[in-house]
Amino acid sequence: MVKYRASRGGRRVVRQRSRRRRTIAREAPGYQDGHENGYREGVQAGLASYDTIFDGTSIIIPTFNQRELLAKCINSIVRYTEPAYEIIVVDNGSTDGTAEYLARLGAIVRHRVLERNLGFAGACNIGLMMAKGRTLMLLNNDTLVTENWLENLLACLKSDADIGMVGPVTNFISGEQQIQVPYTDIHDMQSFASRFNRHDPNRWRNTDRLVGFCVLMQRETFLKLGYLDEGFELGNFEDDDWDIRVRLLGQRLVIAGDTFIHHFGSVSIRALGDGFQRVHSANERYYLDKWRGWQRWSGIVASSSGKDGRDGSLGLSELFPSGVAVRVGDADVYWVEGGKRRLVAGVLPIEAVKLSRVDLRRWPIGEPIEAQEALERWHAGVVPVEGKACAVALLPDGTAYHLEGDTARPLLGSAALKSWNLHLKPMAEVSETALEGWRQGAPIIALPKLLQAL
Repeated sequence: MVKYRASRGGRRVVRQRSRRRRTIAREAPGYQDGHENGYREGVQAGLASYDTIFDGTSIIIPTFNQRELLAKCINSIVRYTEPAYEIIVVDNGSTDGTAEYLARLGAIVRHRVLERNLGFAGACNIGLMMAKGRTLMLLNNDTLVTENWLENLLACLKSDADIGMVGPVTNFISGEQQIQVPYTDIHDMQSFASRFNRHDPNRWRNTDRLVGFCVLMQRETFLKLGYLDEGFELGNFEDDDWDIRVRLLGQRLVIAGDTFIHHFGSVSIRALGDGFQRVHSANERYYLDKWRGWQRWSGIVASSSGKDGRDGSLGLSELFPSGVAVRVGDADVYWVEGGKRRLVAGVLPIEAVKLSRVDLRRWPIGEPIEAQEALERWHAGVVPVEGKACAVALLPDGTAYHLEGDTARPLLGSAALKSWNLHLKPMAEVSETALEGWRQGAPIIALPKLLQAL
């Protein structure tokens, strides 16, 4: 047969067909073109669905160099979680093969690998930005979840609109959430948990503190609360900081005593070795700078929002100052005053405070404002007190007050002064009686520090 084709001028025919195949190959889109087109379409689809929320829970797991523990944690979630969920893992630049492990998991998790360690707060914040669920959970990588765990936590969280955040009990933690367990071998843990995790609202109880190894909240609460404070180095105290903010909103912290998960216990913190005490001390100082004496203001947002028919949609922005310039990253500058944000037209020669999009979006948008007018309003806040020109009044006991119109608002902790650049305004020391004629306003709290644009 081959010989017959050759005798009929097969060489010429083969050459012609070969040329046509080469021409078609050049004209048809190749693999690389298809790959690039598919990638572009995927990016556009992702952008279009960025704000899409699903009726489930986003489980956010920060991790650093604990690949084996992380794998056990994820396996337990897959095995013991019935309600709708997604797993989001943020790797803080691990060097133990965590990134390769996450890549192999495929669609089981959504993940992001960071170039450097941003600490617990930094990694969780990225996870919160990625999250799509109506409920949001932070979960340590050194935990094992158990039968009925998420069902019970969700039941507790959704039982009362006044509940801001819930957490389970465990075998190893500081504070009220630790319980005695009968097992000594981890292989016996799940059988204990299956007996323990029986839905029982009588075992739920209010608390003043939830530890961040496992906390669950509604998305609406997060939007009022804001991101974790990245001013807390690596880990420790950022969960206490969040607890206070929940309580300032007037919401409760609840321990779901009918829900147990296993906690191996502070693995990442112990890995710091001798550096732990330095980190702990630095975080403690920062915490006290923010929150010394905060207890007298617990529930202040809920009580203030009840006046004037407001619904509290500003969240913790109720406790931000008026008469300041703000921006997200290097984006547009807004002038904030009277509960609204106004886009500044032109160059404003004062430093704008950087905050997150979550914080910025709580203020409704007002009419744009010229830079010159905003600057005049900045200086208009300077008034005479005991013959001294000031915008921030300092009392002998160290308390600072920001003066806004006829209202004096105490700065809650020394960190609030620099957080809002109020230290750039004229300050004056005055007597204790100097502000007696002023209307007393809600306190001003420090912004969470962000080391990235969120």
